[in-house]
Amino acid sequence: MANLEQSFDTRFSLQFAPTSFLMRLGRREIFVCRDFRQRSYYVNPVMDCSTGVQAGHLEILLLRKWLVILSKANW
Repeated sequence: MANLEQSFDTRFSLQFAPTSFLMRLGRREIFVCRDFRQRSYYVNPVMDCSTGVQAGHLEILLLRKWLVILSKANW
């Protein structure tokens, strides 16, 4: 199995989530994990989109449970 570098740093602490995976499609990354953060705002029950913690990241929260992070891959 190849060791892939992720485009976000360790302050996310998401790469240690037990149910997570990373896919690379060309120059883009799709990272999927269970969401464990407490949100201080109302979250749409089906799909909620917001900007990521780092520049160039898009976070999509699906069904208040799954966090999908879209980003540009660093090669």
